Amino acid sequence: MKKVLAVIALFAAIVWLLNTSLLATPPGGPAKLLAHRGVHQTYAKANVGNDTCTATIINPPEHAHLENTIPSMQAAFDAGADVVELDVHLTPDKQFAIFHDWTLDCRTEARGVTEETPMATLKTLDIGYGYTADGGKTYPFRGKGVGQMPTLDEVLAALPDRKFLVNFKSRRTEEGTALAALLDAQPEWRAAVFGVYGGENPTREAQKTIEGMRGYDRSSVMACFTHYLGYGWTGLVPEACRNTFVIVPGNYAPYLWGWPDRFAQRMKAAGSEIILIGPYQGGDFSTGIDTTEDLDLVPPGFAGYVWTNRVETIGPALKGRQAAEAGRG
Repeated sequence: MKKVLAVIALFAAIVWLLNTSLLATPPGGPAKLLAHRGVHQTYAKANVGNDTCTATIINPPEHAHLENTIPSMQAAFDAGADVVELDVHLTPDKQFAIFHDWTLDCRTEARGVTEETPMATLKTLDIGYGYTADGGKTYPFRGKGVGQMPTLDEVLAALPDRKFLVNFKSRRTEEGTALAALLDAQPEWRAAVFGVYGGENPTREAQKTIEGMRGYDRSSVMACFTHYLGYGWTGLVPEACRNTFVIVPGNYAPYLWGWPDRFAQRMKAAGSEIILIGPYQGGDFSTGIDTTEDLDLVPPGFAGYVWTNRVETIGPALKGRQAAEAGRG
């Protein structure tokens, strides 16, 4: 029995030594911000389903920005974003429309499927038409969003030297092919596309056809996460976690082998970037670090990307915290 206990103790000591951050130096550099949808109108996420029209349940507006517009993206960068996430739909005339919803019914005055609508028509719509914070008594953005749906070309031309995470909203492989063709025709825009994610087929097509393109989809996220939990204690990094984005929910992060500094070392050595999101509730990888309390989920010295839906709040707060840490250092 004593020998068994001794073996168990020795094994536990080895696992601790392999995974403790006390013996690891965190990768250098500050945490970086990834702004989901730019600066946008927020809403309470309780009881929100796939078919919920979130424009009809927004919080009382605190600013005039609408998601996925060039002004909202510029505002996000001004607030401290290093990367802005945007949503794309490939239209029948082969342009990428920047718009979140699969259909037009919620946010605009039109009806129909976004990807089935020509860009010329999308340009005539009022993307602020459906927003209300009081159950339809008032529509504060109605008439203010006419012509504000941009194309990806317009975004990349208007915001040079910025970085964007492209979310494929469909499962069409041709979206990945079309992005590759766009960047081939405009190679100066390649550096602006930080990465891709979303629909598995277009995401993997973009990764395959665009040199050095990182990306992730739901199955790749789960493969990385589960495989690392299974044997990451050994120091081995699963193939699914290499040369990619590693999505880490804040509420599960403490259970990852080597979190935070040893884990960060391993992912950096594997060519991957960490994206720290908010608490995972099941089915949603877009919860963010959205309040100053949520910032407690970001460990000191963290050098990865922090996903937020409230960059206008988290940007200044994170900058202040980093300044305080630098002062103590």
